[in-house]
Amino acid sequence: MAETDTRKTIVLTGASRGIGHATVKRFSREGWRVITCSRQAFADDCPWPAGPEDHIKVDLADQEDVGIAISEIRHRLEAHGGQLHALVNNAGISPKLKDGNSRMNSIDTPMHVWRDVFQVNFFAPIMLARGLFRELESAKGSIVNVTSIAGTRVHPFAGTAYATSKAALGSLTREMAHDFGPHGIRVNAIAPGEIDTAILSPGTEKIVETIPLRRLGTTAEVADIIFFLCSQQASYVTGSEIHINGGQHV
Repeated sequence: MAETDTRKTIVLTGASRGIGHATVKRFSREGWRVITCSRQAFADDCPWPAGPEDHIKVDLADQEDVGIAISEIRHRLEAHGGQLHALVNNAGISPKLKDGNSRMNSIDTPMHVWRDVFQVNFFAPIMLARGLFRELESAKGSIVNVTSIAGTRVHPFAGTAYATSKAALGSLTREMAHDFGPHGIRVNAIAPGEIDTAILSPGTEKIVETIPLRRLGTTAEVADIIFFLCSQQASYVTGSEIHINGGQHV
């Protein structure tokens, strides 16, 4: 069997920037085959091998598009033993008001925004997990849902729809761990706090002053925890939500 057939495989959403980008690099460095999913087409300057043929352009806000993507992922996995060792639901949207900065609260958020946010942040992860269930079961794989510190406390920047969708995803993680566990599939979540990415909101420096470690987290630090949860080192860890926030939650 060729080397490309024996590598472990991860499917990762929201791969084009920030935490997703760092996660691709982390798993690729460890020799995994990485199938990336994002709204953008594959960028020529991305650093991992086999990127163009292992990238799927998908709009997670469109249920039909998600279904098409699941079929395409399953087709690509068939050629490599039909196994999926990890699914990382990292994609998420957090709309802002027209001024670009103001928080969208529970009074002013339009209902269509609620629906779009929940489709991407909550429904897409369970759709993918269910759609790829057989491949995950075959590999005794691992699912990691990316939630947020905003899922457990009111955040000065994260909007209500985003926060509640992440809280729901945290609860879903617990339910999935219960339901998927008997099939050998582990399901965990990570809840990042203030991570140094290109989409930080103005005023984040004020939050940093209140974080016990007094600094932002790095995307590489988050990727390390995702990799740990998908590795055999975490073989008896399921139903957990790991805080990655420098102590901001305490």
